[in-house]
Amino acid sequence: MNSQPYSSTEKYEDTRFLAYRFYTETIEVTGMSALAFFEAGKASFKGQRMFWQNREKTFTLVGVGHAHTLSTVNHHGRFEDIQKDWQSLCKQIVNEERSVQPVLFGGFSFDPLNKQQSEWVRFPQAYFAVPSFQLVIKNDRAYVSIHLITKEEETFNEFEALRKERDKMIHTAQVSELAAYNKPIVSGRQELKKEQYMESIKKVTAIIKAKQAEKVVIARTLKLKYKEALSPASALYQVSKEQPESFLFGLEAEDQFFFGATPERLVKVENRQALSTCLAGSTSRGKTVEQDTELGEELLRDRKNRSEHQYVVAMISKVFAEHCRETLVPKMPALMKTRDIQHLHTPVKGELKAGSTLFDLVRDLHPTPALGGEPKQAALSLIRQYETMNRGYYAAPIGWVDAGGNGEFAVAIRSALLNEKEAYLYAGGGIVEDSTPESEYLETWIKFRPMLRALGGQLRDES
Repeated sequence: MNSQPYSSTEKYEDTRFLAYRFYTETIEVTGMSALAFFEAGKASFKGQRMFWQNREKTFTLVGVGHAHTLSTVNHHGRFEDIQKDWQSLCKQIVNEERSVQPVLFGGFSFDPLNKQQSEWVRFPQAYFAVPSFQLVIKNDRAYVSIHLITKEEETFNEFEALRKERDKMIHTAQVSELAAYNKPIVSGRQELKKEQYMESIKKVTAIIKAKQAEKVVIARTLKLKYKEALSPASALYQVSKEQPESFLFGLEAEDQFFFGATPERLVKVENRQALSTCLAGSTSRGKTVEQDTELGEELLRDRKNRSEHQYVVAMISKVFAEHCRETLVPKMPALMKTRDIQHLHTPVKGELKAGSTLFDLVRDLHPTPALGGEPKQAALSLIRQYETMNRGYYAAPIGWVDAGGNGEFAVAIRSALLNEKEAYLYAGGGIVEDSTPESEYLETWIKFRPMLRALGGQLRDES
């Protein structure tokens, strides 16, 4: 709980949930495919599904249906609003489960002050949901929970209907053959505002040379077109095979689906122990082990990348020092290698102070210098001014929190927004004094690669 006293407004907000009752019921089930359960929810709950799997593959979450959604229009207090609403809702839980906690899943936009028109028409600035049906797979055991959040006093018939729907989805997920998920066929590709992007790199580099900022991340968009509507389940399947070492996430908002395979944890909290990942500075993988090792060693020695990485380490360490009793930070970065990219990587650990929460860390860590820049506010202002797009949820926090305050958020990079017969892909890079438009442009192609491959696209140099 937040240790700060509620204001009168907060007290009023808190009372909105007093009329609700939050019922839960959990059963353990024999093993099933998480993706099959996700797909089983398509018939009745398309547009209301969510998917999460951590990088270690020790925790998988699938949500189907919306028992309750949380959002806010408060741009300057959105993290606090979602946290308080979730805490208030959790106070209404009637029957607490021991094995599995109810989970709230969703995300925040990168920058609610960005006013550019965009493709993110279904996603509000903050969008979270308690699923009606929740599948959790952990420690090789699978649990399916029903969540019913209602103001009605008589709930027997409604809960019985939910049990029947649950059993139907479990049966479908267990006995139906998985669909043949073939990669979609791209009918067109467009680099949106490419020339403006190249020009923005020049302008931002000049601003950094003039000492008005130290680093600014500038991103761009690639649009793919298809003759048939894209399948969220197929996209998740493809990217899970292509990027097995990454966090996997997916979030539907009506007819749009945001998904990705990100290597970057923003923050995890488990039993008051907090963990974050400093991930900044990157290079490509080598075609041979010798070339791969050489590229990795060059990355560890590279002044630009090490400087970019150190911005992130310093910022995350400072936030942890504010919210944790003790912070542990390795002195030197290591290499994290995914299929397409090598990253500089430094973990940061700490134990939360009394009164600090997962949402406090998410609020203060976002955006890290790896996705925003340094100093933070100056970088955000320059991104609004010079970036040729509205990032929506790209590079923003997406994840989950349970009723006990445990949870995990990732940084939504290596991601794409599916919009029926269109896909929007996003990639960016950190601009510093010695950046050039040509080198930054080439770096974005490396970062587009995971989503391009999963969505049937090809790089310019791939046949």
